[in-house]
Amino acid sequence: MLIEINMKSTRTYTMTTRAEAVEATRTGILDAVVKLSQERLLAEIGLDAVADRAGVSVQTILRHFGSRAALIEIAARRAQDAVVEERRAPVGDVPEAIRILVDHYEERGASVLLLLAQEATEELVAGVTRSGKSLHRAWVEEVFAPHLLLGQAARDELVDLLVVATDVYTWKLLRLDRGLSRTRTQARMELLVRTVLTGLGTTSEK
Repeated sequence: MLIEINMKSTRTYTMTTRAEAVEATRTGILDAVVKLSQERLLAEIGLDAVADRAGVSVQTILRHFGSRAALIEIAARRAQDAVVEERRAPVGDVPEAIRILVDHYEERGASVLLLLAQEATEELVAGVTRSGKSLHRAWVEEVFAPHLLLGQAARDELVDLLVVATDVYTWKLLRLDRGLSRTRTQARMELLVRTVLTGLGTTSEK
């Protein structure tokens, strides 16, 4: 009986260890895709490059994901899930929301701009950026919800303006093109948001 229990425990441990190893390999491959996408155009990210970065074989990648297209799609979803968590902000708190957003752009802004530069020529990228734009608008609607208690037409107008005020290109214009410090960029974006809110007669904080 003791031997039988030990054998079952050993099998359970072995299966758990194997499953953890499989998941670690899968995660490593997905992370490699995300990191490569921050450095080069999608067309330049072949399975060989992913395999080299992840420290696995191309056959291993295909065994886990089936194809390059499936790999890119799953990696994009994983990256977007991470973005949602990174950008999570308290509802109605304008300064904190902008701080969190600028932190996100400081970390990922350059790679987002690289993706946007490809959306007109790469259908896979276009799908990713469409989803990203929808996520950004949903973020605006959620975070600034207390300021959006308006009729539908006025609400849509306000959301449009807030999307622009908090867009990655707004960060780029201030931070990269103007060369402002991170602190000044954040202050400018917060001022822009408050100006939009106040200008449309909402209940934003003074």
